[in-house]
Amino acid sequence: MKEEIAKKIQETNQKYLGKLVNQEIPQKLEKQLKDMDWSYLDLIHRKKHERGTFEPLKATEISEIKQRETEFRKAGLDAIRAGKVGAILLAGGQGTRLGFDKAKGMFNIGVNRTLYIFEQLIANLMDVTNEAGTWIPLYIMTSEKNNDDTVKFFEEMNYFGYDKNYVDFFVQEMAPAASFDGKIFLEDKDRISTSPNGNGGWFISFVKAGLCEKAKKAGVEYINIFAVDNVCQRMADPCFVGAMIDGGYRSAAKVVSKATPEEKVGVLCLEDGKPSIVEYYELTEDMRYQTKADGELAYKYGVILNYLFNIEDLEKNMKNNLSVHIVKKKIAHIDENGNAVKPETENGFKFETLVLDMVHMMDNCLAYEVVREKEFAPIKNKTGVDSVESARELLKLNGVTL
Repeated sequence: MKEEIAKKIQETNQKYLGKLVNQEIPQKLEKQLKDMDWSYLDLIHRKKHERGTFEPLKATEISEIKQRETEFRKAGLDAIRAGKVGAILLAGGQGTRLGFDKAKGMFNIGVNRTLYIFEQLIANLMDVTNEAGTWIPLYIMTSEKNNDDTVKFFEEMNYFGYDKNYVDFFVQEMAPAASFDGKIFLEDKDRISTSPNGNGGWFISFVKAGLCEKAKKAGVEYINIFAVDNVCQRMADPCFVGAMIDGGYRSAAKVVSKATPEEKVGVLCLEDGKPSIVEYYELTEDMRYQTKADGELAYKYGVILNYLFNIEDLEKNMKNNLSVHIVKKKIAHIDENGNAVKPETENGFKFETLVLDMVHMMDNCLAYEVVREKEFAPIKNKTGVDSVESARELLKLNGVTL
């Protein structure tokens, strides 16, 4: 084992890895330990970050968007045709909760025909490219676990009709998983246990892959970020892009009116006067049920993980490190004797950066309301709420043949 790795192991008092200090270890494990960001472990003992003072944020509502649709659409299409808009698909997740062991985007949501999640998302994006008469650069973020499968899948499917010259793949950075007392878990004898570093990690990975520079050279100024599991969403939406440009905003988020005060979605609001997102479990009882004079919820607008950012601002803010959130999870690993352990309760931490912190770094953020039945069909579960079943019903409602 290399001296610098052995030193890190001893400094951080690693229980399992300590036994390996004076041994030859698998090359794969040694590379992981060399490349790993050990500073994650310091965060375990950090004082919990306190949130600021929250206030409701006014949105550009559906009624106003309809009134101004022509001007918003023109501004957005002009930007798209000028090559100023790119799209990033966050596709690092697996379909585990759907009973599917591959990339979630490869899951078939069809009933009487085959229709993959990736296929539907590309079709949604191609509605815009067909209208604009030009291709939009598409960057697909994968994970270590599904990158090869995802790239191969797109090649086999001929990119679902999208021009492959406008598609780039990049792999999300990984973070180690550790026990509650800061000991790194081993997934196997030649591999530490890792997980993707959260949905806020996409920009660092995008930069490290050289794609930020490539996008800028191509003239891209605005990046639309969207998640793989919402099959009804509209990406690089000309009206959305145009509304942000027309209003002089530095960022924008698509939002839906919450179905109920208890709905489990993050809410776009102001925190200490700056745009921010408060997670559903962070809402106090008063905030959850607070109403305005017209009887509507004050904290009404739920985010759907569809954001628009200015690349220039993202680069500036990259110098200010994103907060890392420490999340308790059940982490499978091997013990000191090499036996597999599958815990039934939370046994350690994973480390995640979140896109909500990127929003808070921006000077302002347009809350852009969309019709939830048309743009919010998340697939989190196999059945029930936010499931394959509910997404299929919404797709049918929107005229998609299944």
